[in-house]
Amino acid sequence: MNEFINFDEISRETWQNLYKSSLAPLTKEELEGIRSLNDEISLQDVSDVYLPLVHLVRIYKKNLEDMSFTKGLFLQKIVKTPPFIIGISGSVAVGKSTTARLLQLLLSRAFRNTTVELVTTDGFLFSNAELKKRGILERKGFPESYDMEKLLDFLYKMKSGQAAEIPIYSHQCYDILENQTEIIQTPDILIVEGINVLQNPDNQLLYISDFYDFSIYVDADEKIIEKWFRERFDSLLRIAKTQAENFYHQFTKLTPDQLEALIRDTWENVNLKNLHEFIEPTRNRAEVIIHKTENHHIDKLYLKKY
Repeated sequence: MNEFINFDEISRETWQNLYKSSLAPLTKEELEGIRSLNDEISLQDVSDVYLPLVHLVRIYKKNLEDMSFTKGLFLQKIVKTPPFIIGISGSVAVGKSTTARLLQLLLSRAFRNTTVELVTTDGFLFSNAELKKRGILERKGFPESYDMEKLLDFLYKMKSGQAAEIPIYSHQCYDILENQTEIIQTPDILIVEGINVLQNPDNQLLYISDFYDFSIYVDADEKIIEKWFRERFDSLLRIAKTQAENFYHQFTKLTPDQLEALIRDTWENVNLKNLHEFIEPTRNRAEVIIHKTENHHIDKLYLKKY
């Protein structure tokens, strides 16, 4: 496909042999603890896919450090290496969060005495009240529903070695938590995960991806993603059934026909539309594309040539 002309397609079998290691440096219980709802991942995935990926990240990180050292020689002064920032993007329900948390854990173990922070772009959504005020609540998740100025400011501070305060998003409440924030200090490695991490904010001359030193896009056929979305929605409803304060509790009262109409409308008019118009077009900006098939099985990867 022309879209992948700048990528090398690498089968799982080839990829797993690019970097040999011992057993995965985590247990099955640890892996289960970071797995997202309805996502599937195994220790074999860690060994075959993610350990070689961590080794690739190590190469990119070393290049950044070498560049900072070279600039220091040129300027005849010490130049501090900025935080190494990794962006992880992909559709809703494709498994981005599991990938992000797994990478955080593996990188923490690969780089001893190194701080690895993980931030999701959900915290940069406008509050539901603000979205209602702007008349775009039904477009939550689309580019205009994010405070891009705040997200860009956060990334700028991180690259500049400054601490930053960010909002906290609750998936249970489906909203930004009022008057609750988190302070992100100056990590050595920062992972930023979200559907919009490779997008170009409106009226800006800057891509968010310009801040990243490495980026990953998690990909799958849209029919498979729809299946995962439906499975996740069912799981969320089961969890919310006895939690009156849960955002999804309201949907547990719907009839099967009403529920099906809601799921179909959300997928077709929100998630699929967002995927086609804004998320998938950013795929070729990633350094690595992780391709999944049924049951979240990773069958191949794409590595950007240049």
